[in-house]
Amino acid sequence: MSGKNVTEVVIADASGIARAAQILESGGIVAVPTETVYGLAARADSEAAVAKVYAAKGRPGFNPLIVHVRDVDQARLFAQWSDAAQTAVETQWPGPLTIVVPAKPARALADAVTAGLDSVALRCPAHPVMRALLDLVDFPLAAPSANRSGFISPTSAAHVLTSLDGRIDLVLDGGTTQDGVESTILALREDGTWEELRPGPVDLNALHQQYFGAPLPAKTGKDTIEAPGQLASHYAPGKPVRLDAAAGAPDEFLIGFGAVKGACTLSESGDLAEAAERLYDCLHRGAASDYPRMAVAPVPHLGLGRAINDRLRRAAAPAD
Repeated sequence: MSGKNVTEVVIADASGIARAAQILESGGIVAVPTETVYGLAARADSEAAVAKVYAAKGRPGFNPLIVHVRDVDQARLFAQWSDAAQTAVETQWPGPLTIVVPAKPARALADAVTAGLDSVALRCPAHPVMRALLDLVDFPLAAPSANRSGFISPTSAAHVLTSLDGRIDLVLDGGTTQDGVESTILALREDGTWEELRPGPVDLNALHQQYFGAPLPAKTGKDTIEAPGQLASHYAPGKPVRLDAAAGAPDEFLIGFGAVKGACTLSESGDLAEAAERLYDCLHRGAASDYPRMAVAPVPHLGLGRAINDRLRRAAAPAD
């Protein structure tokens, strides 16, 4: 750990994970790697601990949190489980899929986790560090991305410290995350239909086609914030961002893709998985650069490119 950091940073080995579990049990907050991005974890059954997450992030209280569970059995404790929920997760958990389902009226969760909604967002993560941590504690973990609200999400311990150093108790350093963008969020409606609330690593259209033989239904157009990542301005680098740029201007930090070369390139080969993995690192590099503006090369709106473009669109949107 660097001596300049106020927040404790430890390697995510058995000793470090045990240290994180102790902090969480006592109501502290810890940044933990998942397969998507680093999450800021707190015990989801403690109002005081969850309040620390909102305070550290500067997160608005109407924006609910994802509850991370070790398995389906633990998920059933907090949700009104259904055949539809079981179908959705049976091939995707553990993994980067979050489901939004009706919450149990009497549930051992802090009220702030659901932001007053009747639903709860649940995910069973696949990352070995997060799974080891969930196995050590007897409560679920509320864990939004480990960054200040609205800012660039973290895919490394260094990214976490960029905005949260001194605001949280510990960072478990598990290296760079693999998927690079936050989980796909699926809402399961009362009539059994699916609605994508946030695109991510799991292709819901392909999954729906596999299960039901039909494409994913169109969005209902609801304005309600039901899950994280739905705010118009999010993932912001603190500088103007121009999208679909074929070239960069002299005052722009250009993020390249494919044939468009940049100061930081998402993927020279045009590989969308590599682009997703590198997305937030490139945004962090651009934010830290001396350039006053940023530009991003076009990325196809196909497959994982939908999630990448969703994040870029929100990063480029002006803050309210």
